[in-house]
Amino acid sequence: MRSALDRLRHAISFEIIALILVIPAGAFLFDVPLRDFGIVGVVSATLATLWNLGYNVIFDLALKRLTGTTLKSRSVRAVHAVAFEAGLLVVLMPFIAWYLGISIWDAFVMDIALAGFYLVYAYAFNLIYDTLFPLPEWAQERPNTARAPT
Repeated sequence: MRSALDRLRHAISFEIIALILVIPAGAFLFDVPLRDFGIVGVVSATLATLWNLGYNVIFDLALKRLTGTTLKSRSVRAVHAVAFEAGLLVVLMPFIAWYLGISIWDAFVMDIALAGFYLVYAYAFNLIYDTLFPLPEWAQERPNTARAPT
């Protein structure tokens, strides 16, 4: 399993790269002032980072208990990303509505659009991260073929 420092590097790099992408795009797409969307983005990223740290530890412990490994197939990665975003949606929607002075419905629509972005982003980011920073145990767990796990 990943160390605490590795998980911290993962969570912080995930959020910084996402903010660079999502703040200008979100402000433009939702016609919200850049400053306001930036604050929503930074607060959301902070909450998401805390959720990310706890969620990934719990997910990896559950995965290891169920399968004997933390090596993730593509389908497990998809479940991982969807469950992460669903939990985060519950936390962020009230904050977005309150801060931007919009209805819960408008916040829900905005949050769903952001979750859609983050679903794709989380899948791609985690795949790249695991490629750049593989765990030594995975080399022993992979079959002796060139085919990636599915």
